[in-house]
Amino acid sequence: MLNVNDFLRYSRPMNLSEIGTDGQLKLKEAKVLVIGAGGLGSPILTYLAASGIGNLGVVDFDYVEIHNLHRQILFTENDIGKPKTVVALERIITINPHISVIGFNEKVTEENIDRIFSSFDFIVDGSDNFATRYLVNDYCSKYNKTLIYGTILGFQGQLAVFNHNGSKNLRNIFPEVPDKKDVPNCGLLGVLGTFPGIIGTMMAQETIKVIVNLNPLHNKLLLIDTLHWTIKELKF
Repeated sequence: MLNVNDFLRYSRPMNLSEIGTDGQLKLKEAKVLVIGAGGLGSPILTYLAASGIGNLGVVDFDYVEIHNLHRQILFTENDIGKPKTVVALERIITINPHISVIGFNEKVTEENIDRIFSSFDFIVDGSDNFATRYLVNDYCSKYNKTLIYGTILGFQGQLAVFNHNGSKNLRNIFPEVPDKKDVPNCGLLGVLGTFPGIIGTMMAQETIKVIVNLNPLHNKLLLIDTLHWTIKELKF
């Protein structure tokens, strides 16, 4: 149940008729796992923690490097060389000490995915490679877990919600994992520091909408161009 601190801390969202006390309680009881604590994961974790997600997990096997700092806002120069998951947990607790957080300092694989994912109801994929995205998608589809999906490349982003209330999944749009040699990455093409913040915040927004049943995306893939500020909707 909500306590006095909840009513004080979350009074503004609870003033929204679409949220109210029932919605805030759903957020408090939600179990959300975020994959990746990098460019997308940083704003996702920040806003989900601040919004009062009661049970928040993060999985990442990487270490903080100096080239991360322009976009991965959970980290500072003092964190270089440290595991991202460890630092992320420290920041999350600072943002909101009233929630439960857990970290998994490891790479998501076929061998450990059930152990990591099984206790969470909502999965938010901020990973940076297609092998992980398809592994996560297939697991969520098999075990009926809602998946909030987002990607970035250059100035282009994508956003979707998969496997929620009977909706379709990633393979319904792109059936096969792309060949590595055909997939460019941010390390080669570059990325503005603000861009992951835009898409990551949209992913956090959609996660909250899913939890409180506030008309999230359904069988739609948003194609977001932040250079020209256009959003196209692909129905599938």
